[in-house]
Amino acid sequence: MTVSPRACISGVPQCRRRASLSCAPVCCADVRRSQQGLTLIGLLFVAAIIIVIAILAVRVAPSAIEFIAVRKAVDRVAASGATSVREFQIAFDRQAAIDDITSLSGRDLIVERVEGGTALSFAYEKRVPLFGPVSLVIDYHGTSRGR
Repeated sequence: MTVSPRACISGVPQCRRRASLSCAPVCCADVRRSQQGLTLIGLLFVAAIIIVIAILAVRVAPSAIEFIAVRKAVDRVAASGATSVREFQIAFDRQAAIDDITSLSGRDLIVERVEGGTALSFAYEKRVPLFGPVSLVIDYHGTSRGR
């Protein structure tokens, strides 16, 4: 593409090299029509999607953080060396008080004796209100193998 010294006000050259050696002027309006970009409606649509995802993430994040705390508490309780089911429950309730766990209590733990140790399991459902009558239900479950 060769550029003539003359250019439009917008800085777009007025002539382009064609198949022949001659250079014919091209109007700036023709060049602007071929430009691509995001329209205002497209921008609003993308912004709406990003806002919905952000609201969902803000609402779900506390529940996910609590699940991580539950898993860590169950791992600590399994490694504590408790011998009875009631000791496991009490130990979990102590950990739950420290980590501010409200979705699960020591009574909700399933304690099983397995070969080589004790398995602690848990399962619970968390309902996260989104807006109006719409809510998100998340099923959490996990197992810890202690010795």
